[in-house]
Amino acid sequence: MKTLRPDLAVIAEHVAPASRVLDVGCGDGVLLAALRDERGCNAHGMELDPGNVAECVGKGLSVIQGDADRDLAFYPDGAFDYAILSQTLQTTRRPDLVLEELLRIGRRAFVSFPNFAHWRVRLSLLWGGRMPVTRLLPIAWYETPNIHHMTVLDFRALVAERGIRVEQAWFLTGDHSIGAAAANFRAEHAVFLLSR
Repeated sequence: MKTLRPDLAVIAEHVAPASRVLDVGCGDGVLLAALRDERGCNAHGMELDPGNVAECVGKGLSVIQGDADRDLAFYPDGAFDYAILSQTLQTTRRPDLVLEELLRIGRRAFVSFPNFAHWRVRLSLLWGGRMPVTRLLPIAWYETPNIHHMTVLDFRALVAERGIRVEQAWFLTGDHSIGAAAANFRAEHAVFLLSR
């Protein structure tokens, strides 16, 4: 598998070959290309940024410009085997409704997000008193697209409240996987595979 960001690599490894996939917030299309070229998937993308859409189309990827908060409603029920939302949920206006839409249009959904309860974030707030800027969250608070800062525990509570099943979960620190023990404190990023 081509070198992918760690959360994308986890997703790519666990998408069944030849699946129908929608990557919402697909960015420059690196995951889409890997799923198409290395897993034989029928891969489609939705991306808000027009520059990224143009880059994806230039790579021969099937990507449309769209907003996860509004445009998922146009897809029919069960249109995909997997709907993917990587590092995007925290940028949506209504993460709860976006999750519902993902699981309406996809039989299963992968969701990855930064964990704002990671110990480095906590320490930065405690000692510095300011929103942290880290390697994985490199943008100042006033520039960030993140509008909902969530933790692993927040996400687990949301999916439980909505009756969403967690099939699997992976936790990452830097470029390495870690166990689920104390993930809310230890993990920088989380990846969940969800279904109804």
